[in-house]
Amino acid sequence: MSALTLFGNQDQNALALLDGLEDSLTSTLSGSTGAVNRRISIKGNAWREYINGKEVRVAEERALNVVIINAAPLNRMFFPPYKEGEVAKPICWTSDTQKPDEAVPAESRQANKCMDCPQNIKGSGQGESRACRFQQRIAVMLEGNLDKGEVYQVTLPSTSIFGDGERGKWPLQAFGRHLKAHNAHAISIVTEMRLDLNSPTPKVTFNHVRQLSTPELQACLAMRDHADTIRAITLNVSQFDAGNKDDKEEFAPAPKAVPATKAPVKAIPVVVEATPIRDEVEVEEPKVVLSKKTAPPSAPVEDLGSVVGDWDDA
Repeated sequence: MSALTLFGNQDQNALALLDGLEDSLTSTLSGSTGAVNRRISIKGNAWREYINGKEVRVAEERALNVVIINAAPLNRMFFPPYKEGEVAKPICWTSDTQKPDEAVPAESRQANKCMDCPQNIKGSGQGESRACRFQQRIAVMLEGNLDKGEVYQVTLPSTSIFGDGERGKWPLQAFGRHLKAHNAHAISIVTEMRLDLNSPTPKVTFNHVRQLSTPELQACLAMRDHADTIRAITLNVSQFDAGNKDDKEEFAPAPKAVPATKAPVKAIPVVVEATPIRDEVEVEEPKVVLSKKTAPPSAPVEDLGSVVGDWDDA
């Protein structure tokens, strides 16, 4: 029974005050937060949709059209020595890539500053990689469901963040620079996220698709600072306590193809163990310069349609 009918005739002016109000109080009283955690994983070189930790869909498409509505700053994590079958949370981590977070126990801190950390030296990880790895979380909405207000978390490894890329296949930072060069707001366009199947580890490239319509942009702006969005981009190390190993599997190398045999053989199930984040392919890591949070756009970009059509890096 709705609030409009539960107590019969009510003051309509009073009820109007409840329009659009997120009823967290009633949810708390009922013993439920009402929060739905959605995430899109890139592990196994496939788009995987999770709702409240349960995998609900594996997409066959290589590309996914989304709107990026918010993003966290770069963060880094250092995991303990990997043990087969064990799910452990990071020993040390940082939300700003400058120093360990306050929540990191004193005995687990690898250094007082990330620039002085022995885990931030080439060769401290596998091969020439660094043991403490960059990652970044973004909050996205799916192109066809913008009116539903459903926000998904996507965690990107450094291979999807740094580098120059190529036209139409940019890593995240190069894509952001491309948008800034054309005075385009990321939240005002549909972005294609495409899996790079030639990469030995999960890798995503980015490209612009089209300008949002006014109703679409309004729906995205309404969710930019929503609690679901903030939760999606917030680094939450405690999730590892519950056995959530997805963040480490996100960066595992793709399984190698099994060579064909001359004679048919009986199929045998193959289990591929996830490699922790520290084993990710090395990417040159630039110096990080912190900047103030970008102010929200006051109005839709009026000439973005013509700008997108004329974009040319030549």
